[in-house]
Amino acid sequence: MEGSPGGFGPAELISELCHTSVDTPLPVWQNGTISPCLNQLIFGSLSHAIIAICCVCYISVPRLSYIASSLPIGWGFRAASALLLALLFVGDLVLVFELQAPDIYLDVLADGCCLLAWLVHFGAVLALQRSIYRRTRGPAALPVLAIFSLPNLAFTLTTYVQENIHVGFSKPLQVIRLALTITRAVLVLVYLLGYTFPCYRTQRDLLSCNSEDVAPLVVSELDDGVTVAEDGCSLLSRFLYLWLNPLLRRGKRGELERPSDVFQLPHRLRTKAVTLRFHQCWQKCLNSKGLERSDRPLRGNLQENSWSEVQPEEIPEGARKQDVRLFQVLHKAFGLRYYLLGVLKLVASMLAFAGPLLLSGLVGFMEKEGAPLSQGAWCAVGLFASTFVAAILRNIFVYEVSKVALEARAAVISVIYSKALKVSGSALARFSMGEVVNFMSTDTDRLVNFFNSFHEVWSLPFQFVLALYLLYLQVGVAFLGGVGVALLLVPLNKVLASRILENNKQMLVHKDGRVKLMTEILFGIRVLKYYSWEEHFTQKIAEARKQELHHLKVLKYLDAVCVYTWAALPVVISILTFITYVLLGNSLTAAKVFSTLALVGMLILPLNAFPWVLNGTLEAKVSLDRIQRFLTLQDQDLAVYYSQVSPEDPSSVVQMNQASFSWKQSEEAHSVGISDDRTEEGLSRRSFYLHALNISIKRGSLVVVVGKVGCGKSSLLAAITGELERCGGDVSVHGREQGFGLVVQEPWIQHATVRDNILFGKDFDSMFYQAVIEACALADDLNVLPNGDQTEVGENGVTLSGGQKSRLALARAVYMDKEMYLLDDPLAAVDADVAHHLMEKCILGILRNKTRILCTHRIEFVDKADVVVVMDNGMTVRTGTPSEVLSFVKAVPKDSKNNSNAMEKDSLGEDEPATNQLEQEAELNMFGEEQKQMGKLSWAVYRSYWRAVGGCMAVLVLLSLFLMQASKNVSDWWLSHWISHIKGNVTDLVSLSAGPHLTLTIISPESLSFYILDRDSETSGNVSSDLKFYMSVYGSLAAANTLFTAARAFLFAYGGICAATIVHKRLLSSVLKAPMTFFDTTPLGRILNRFSSDIYSVDDSLPFVLNILLANVFGLVGMLVVMSYGLPWVLLPLVPLGALYYQTQCYYRHSSRELKRLCSLTLSPVYSHFSETLSGLATVRASGHTARFEEENERRLEQNQRCLFNSNAAMQWLDIRLQMIGVTVVTGISVIAVIQHQMKSIDPGLVGLSLSYALSITNLLSGLIFSFAQTEMQLVSVERTEEYSTNIPQEPHQTNTEVPDLWPERGRIQFVGAVLAYRPGLPNALDGVNLEILPGEKVGIVGRTGSGKSSLFLALFRMVDLNQGRILVDEVDIGSVRLSHLRSKLAIIPQDPFLFSSSVRENLDPHGHHPDYRLLDALEQCHLGDVVQRIGGLDSEVGERGKSLSVGQRQLLCLARALLTEANILCIDEATASVDQKTDLLLQKTIREKFKDKTVLTIAHRLNTIMDSDRVLVMHAGKVVEFDSPDALCQKQDSVFKKLLQGGED
Repeated sequence: MEGSPGGFGPAELISELCHTSVDTPLPVWQNGTISPCLNQLIFGSLSHAIIAICCVCYISVPRLSYIASSLPIGWGFRAASALLLALLFVGDLVLVFELQAPDIYLDVLADGCCLLAWLVHFGAVLALQRSIYRRTRGPAALPVLAIFSLPNLAFTLTTYVQENIHVGFSKPLQVIRLALTITRAVLVLVYLLGYTFPCYRTQRDLLSCNSEDVAPLVVSELDDGVTVAEDGCSLLSRFLYLWLNPLLRRGKRGELERPSDVFQLPHRLRTKAVTLRFHQCWQKCLNSKGLERSDRPLRGNLQENSWSEVQPEEIPEGARKQDVRLFQVLHKAFGLRYYLLGVLKLVASMLAFAGPLLLSGLVGFMEKEGAPLSQGAWCAVGLFASTFVAAILRNIFVYEVSKVALEARAAVISVIYSKALKVSGSALARFSMGEVVNFMSTDTDRLVNFFNSFHEVWSLPFQFVLALYLLYLQVGVAFLGGVGVALLLVPLNKVLASRILENNKQMLVHKDGRVKLMTEILFGIRVLKYYSWEEHFTQKIAEARKQELHHLKVLKYLDAVCVYTWAALPVVISILTFITYVLLGNSLTAAKVFSTLALVGMLILPLNAFPWVLNGTLEAKVSLDRIQRFLTLQDQDLAVYYSQVSPEDPSSVVQMNQASFSWKQSEEAHSVGISDDRTEEGLSRRSFYLHALNISIKRGSLVVVVGKVGCGKSSLLAAITGELERCGGDVSVHGREQGFGLVVQEPWIQHATVRDNILFGKDFDSMFYQAVIEACALADDLNVLPNGDQTEVGENGVTLSGGQKSRLALARAVYMDKEMYLLDDPLAAVDADVAHHLMEKCILGILRNKTRILCTHRIEFVDKADVVVVMDNGMTVRTGTPSEVLSFVKAVPKDSKNNSNAMEKDSLGEDEPATNQLEQEAELNMFGEEQKQMGKLSWAVYRSYWRAVGGCMAVLVLLSLFLMQASKNVSDWWLSHWISHIKGNVTDLVSLSAGPHLTLTIISPESLSFYILDRDSETSGNVSSDLKFYMSVYGSLAAANTLFTAARAFLFAYGGICAATIVHKRLLSSVLKAPMTFFDTTPLGRILNRFSSDIYSVDDSLPFVLNILLANVFGLVGMLVVMSYGLPWVLLPLVPLGALYYQTQCYYRHSSRELKRLCSLTLSPVYSHFSETLSGLATVRASGHTARFEEENERRLEQNQRCLFNSNAAMQWLDIRLQMIGVTVVTGISVIAVIQHQMKSIDPGLVGLSLSYALSITNLLSGLIFSFAQTEMQLVSVERTEEYSTNIPQEPHQTNTEVPDLWPERGRIQFVGAVLAYRPGLPNALDGVNLEILPGEKVGIVGRTGSGKSSLFLALFRMVDLNQGRILVDEVDIGSVRLSHLRSKLAIIPQDPFLFSSSVRENLDPHGHHPDYRLLDALEQCHLGDVVQRIGGLDSEVGERGKSLSVGQRQLLCLARALLTEANILCIDEATASVDQKTDLLLQKTIREKFKDKTVLTIAHRLNTIMDSDRVLVMHAGKVVEFDSPDALCQKQDSVFKKLLQGGED
C-alpha cells in the first residue's frame, strides 16, 4: 500500500492517459501508423504548447500610434482562421465529453493545449496587425509555428480512416468529429494561404501605391463615385463579391459608358506597383547571374559589343552572352503565390470525386427498404458540405489565378514597351513594326493564358489516375483492354495536335501578312484611290485571305476529327472492356455495365482536355521564346557609342574623327527599318554606310549640310543622335545628356491637340509658347483651326496639311529649348515666304544662340551658314565657309524659290484641316455611341451571322445537334429501362449522365463487390439473351449518336468557315469603297482592329464558343425532357430556382457586355500608342522623353487593366451565385429523395437517372450562362464588322454615262460654277470656280496655304463630290462617269510618295500592263536606274512602305509611275519637294518632254517650274483670282502672282 503512490510514476501516468499497459505506456507504432497516444501527447499537446509559448512573445509587440493605410487581406485570413480553429477545438471538447471514450483524458489534454495555442495565436495576430508588421507578412516564425500543427492533423485523420468507425453513419458523433478534423485541416491550409496575399514589403512599395491612389488615371474623367475595388472589404464581401454590387447596378442602369465608370484596381494590381516589383525581381535575377553593372544596370549586357575596347569597364566574358530569361523573372515575381493556389485546385479536384460517391450512397440507401433515416440524412449533409466547399474553393482559385495573370500581363507589356525604347536602331530593324506590336498583343495574350492552363497540366493526370483506380476496383484487369485503345489514341492525338499547331502557325503567318498588307493599304489609301487600284489590292488581300482560310479550314476539320474521336471513345472503351471481362471468364451484370460506363465517362474528360491544355502550354512557350528573342536584342549603349574623351577644342560640341557608321540592316528584304524617322535619305537597303567622317562643330554655330538625293545627310543626323551602329573612329557629342531638338524629314505628329504636340510634356510657358508659334509661322494656321491650339490632330497628323505638320514638328523641337538642334530639311515643305520667315525668325532668330545642323536642298540659304558640309555617297567631300563651298555647289537662278504650300499632304484645301478636325471631334464625341454600342445586341447582328453561315447550312447544323442530343438521351433512358427490367440481376444501382459536360458516376461503396443470385441454367440463358438484346440496342443507339456527333462537328466547322469568308469579304469591299473623308476622320487603328482582332474572333473564337453554347442549350432541353418524364416533382424546386437563375444572369449580362466593350475600347489606345512610339522612336529618344512615354504607356495600360479586372470579377460574382444555387438544388433534391424513400414510391432506374441528371444540371446551367455571355461578347466583333459593312458611307460607283475607251482624247477641262464644301455648315473650299483649261495646256497653280489648290484635284478625281456646279472633261460631266473609269483615265503624282512593301515592278505597274524595258526606261528618265540596279533590279523589294529608298528617291519612283500612264491629263501635286535642285531641273525637263501633248496641271513647288507654263492659275479663298500667262501676270501692277514672286525674293 505504501509503495503504490511511490509506484505511480510517468509510465503509470501515461498508461492511464492513453489507456495502454504499464509495460508499453507510449507505443510508437500501432496498426501500421503512429499510435494515437504518441500523436496526441507529442504532436498534439507538446507541439501546441510550444506554439502557445512562442505566440505569447508577440502579444506585447509595440503598437503604432497612427494607422492610415488599409490592412492587407492576408492578415484577415489568418486572424479568422486562428479564431475558427480555437472554436473547433471547443466543439471537439464537447464531443469528447459526450462520447466518454476510454482515452477521454488524453483527448481533453490535447484539445485543451490546441485551444489555448490558437487563442494565444489569434491574440498575437491581432497585436501584430497594429504594429510595424502591418504592411508586411509578419514574422517568419508564425507560418513555421502553424506548420507544427500539421503532423497531428495528418496522423489523426489516418487513425480515423483506419479504424473505419467514422465512415459508417451509425455513430453520428464520430462522423462529426471526423468532419471537424477535416475542417481544421482546411482552416490551417487557409491560414497558410493568407501568406500568399498582397502585402507591401518596403516603404518604397507603399509610397508607389499611395501616390497612385491620388493620381487620376484618366485626366478630367474621374468622378467622385469611383472607388478602389476589393481593398478594405470584409471577408464575406470578398467571398461573395458584394463589393462589386454597386458597379453591377450601374451596369443594369446602363451607366457603364466610359472607362472611368469602373472601379480602380486594388493597390497590389496597380500597374506602377506591379512593374516596380517586376523590375526588382529582374534586378535580383541579374545579380544572381553576376550581370549587374553599377553604372548601367540594364545596358550593354545583352549582346556582345564590337567595341569592347572602348568600354569603361570590362564585363566577364561569360556574363556578356548570358541573358536574363523572362520565364525566370516571371517565376521569381509570381511563382510562389501561383503555385500555392494549386493547393486549392487539388482540394477542389478531390472534392469533385466526393459528390458522386456520396450520391451513390444516397441511391444505395433509397434501394434498401427500411434503411435508417439517419443514413440518408448524413448523405444529404455530406453532399451539401462537399459541393459547398468545392464551389467556394474553385471560385477563389479562378479569381486569384486571374489576378496573377493580370499582374503578369502588366509586367510583360511594360517590359516590352520599355525594351522598345532602349533597343538599338539596327537591332530593331530585324523586326517589322507589325511584328513588334504583335509581341505586345498576341504573344502576351498567349503567355497570360498559360497561367489559366498550367494547373490543369498536373490536375488532369491526377483525375485520370484516380478514375483508373476506381475502374480497376470495378472490373479488375479487364479495364486494360479498353484503356489500351484510349492510350493508342494518345499518339493519334499528338499527331493531330502537332498538325493543328503547325496549321495554326501557318495561319498566323498568313494573317500577319494580310494585316500587314491591310495596314499598308490603309496608309496608302489616297494613292490607291487616285490610281484606282482598289480592285488589284482587293485581289491581293483576297489571295492572302484565301491562304489564311485554307489553313483555318484544315484547322477546323482537324478539330472536328478530335471531337468525333473523343465522342466515340467511351463506347469503344466500354465494349472492349466488357469483351475482355467476359473472355477472362467473368459474368456481366447490369450493375457492372453501368458503373463501368460511368467511370469510362470520367476517364474521357482528362484524356480529352489534356492535348488542348498541352497545346496552350506549347503556344505559350513559342510566344515566350519570341518575346525572349526581342528582349535579348542589343540595347543602345550610348556610353560605348560616344567617346568618353572630351574634344581637344573646348568650344566643339560635335567631333568626329575618321568615324564610320552603318544602318547594319538585316539581310531579309522585309525587315528594312522600323520607325518613320529612319525613312530619310541614305537609308538604302543592305546597310547604307557613312565612312571616314571628320567633322568638328563649334558651339552656337549654324552648319548647313547639302548634297544630292541619297547622299547620307539624314544618316549623318542619325549618327549624331546614336541611332546608327558605329563601325570605327570616334564620335563625341558634348551635352548629349540634355538631348537634341530633332526635326525629322517626315514629320512625326502625335494623336493629340496642337498644343500638346508642341509642349511635348513640358510645362506651359505662355510668353515662350507665343514666341515659338510666331517663329514657326503657325499663328495663321491656329486661327483657321476650329479650336485653335486645342484642336485635336488625327493619327500621325492626318488632319493637317503637309506644311502644317512640318512646322508643328519644328515648333515642338523649338519649345524643347535644347542646346543642339538637328533639322532635317524642314524648309522643303513650305512656301518661299514661309521658308524665309522660318529661316530669319526661327533658325537665325529664336535659335540664334543654339548649335544648329540643318540639312537642306535650298541653296539660297547656304550663305547664311557658319559652316557648309557637302556630302556625297556617305562621305563629306567638302567642308568650309559658304564662300569657299558655294562655288562647288552649282548656282541656281535667283527666282528658283519654293513658293507654295508644299506638301499639303492631304490635299484638302482651305478648310480641310478645320473640317477634318470637326469630324474628328464628332467622331471622338460619338465614341460611346458609335464605337461602343450600348445595351444588348440587336437581332440584326444574329441575323447577319445567320446569313453569313447560310440559311440551309444553319438549319443542318441545328438538325444534327438535335439528333445528337436525342440519341444521347434515348440511350440514357434505355439504360434506366434496362435496370428497371432485369431486376433479378441487379443488387445496386449505378447510373450515369453523359451530357455535354462531365459524366457523373454513381457508385455505392457496396457496389464494388457484387451479389449474384443462384439460378439454374435456363434462367442464366434468358438473362444472357436479355443482356445481348439490351446491349445490342444500347450499342446501336451509341453508334447512331457518334455518327450524329461527327455530322455536327464537320457541319459546324464548314458553317464557321463560310461565315468567316463572307464577313471578311463584305467588310473589305465596304471599307475600300468608303470615301476619303471616312479615312481622314477614323483612326487607322480602329479600322485595323476590325481586320485583325475582330476578324480573328469571327474566324476562330466565335465558332468555338457558339458550338459550346448550342451544345449546352440542346443538352439542357434534353435533360429537362428526361427529368420531367422520370420524376415530374423534381421540376417543383426548379421553377423558383429557374426564375432566380434568369434574374442573376440578366443582372450580370448587362454589365458583362459593357465591360467587354470597355475592354476593347481601352485596348486600342495601348496598341496605337505603342505603334506611335515605334514610329517616332528617334524623336522620343533624341529629345530624352523615354521616361514620360513609359508613364503614358503605364497610364493607358492601367485603364485597360481596370476594365479587365472588373470584367473578371463580374464573372466570378456570377459564378459563386450559380454555384450556391447549384448547392441548393443538390441539397434540395437529396432531401426530396430521402422523403420519397420514406413514402416508398420509387422506380430505381428512373430515380437514378433523374438524380444523376439533376446533379449535373447546375454545371450545365452555369456553363449555359457563361457560354451565352461569351458568345455575346464574341458577337460584338460581328456587330463591329457589320457596322463597317453596312453603316459607313460609300462612294457612288454607279454610272449614268458610258464613255468611249479613249476618253478623254483631247484633255479639255472645264469648271462650271464649281462649289465644294467638305461638310454642311462649313465655308466653301471651292467657291464658284469657273475656268477652262484647253487641250494640251500646261497650267501652274499657286496660292497660299488653304487657298483651294488641292481642292481642285480632289474635285477632279471626285474624292469629294461637288455641292453645286459641274466639271466637264472633253464635254462629259465627270459626275456621270463611273468612278473607277474616271480615275484610271487621269494621272496624278501625289505629294506624299507612298510605296507598298512589294517589288519595284509592282509599285510601278501593279496590273502588269507594261514590259520590262518600258519600266526600266521610265526609271532611267527619273534618274533612278542606277539606284534600282544597285538594290537588285525590278524584282527587288522596296521595304516596308518604301523604307529602302530615301524620301527623294520615293518621289522619283512616283514620277516614274506617271510616266508609264497613258492618260491625257496629268496632275502634279508638288512632286519634287524632297529632291535636290539639280535633279529637280532634270525632272522638269523630263516632264516637259514626255507630256508635251498632254494637259498638265501643276501645283507649284518652285516658281521656276511654272514660269514656262502656258498659264498660271492663282487661287485665294476657294476663288479664281488670276488666270493668265506668267508674262502677262508679271506685267500687271496689282498682280497677286507678282507679289508672290517678290515675296520669294525678299
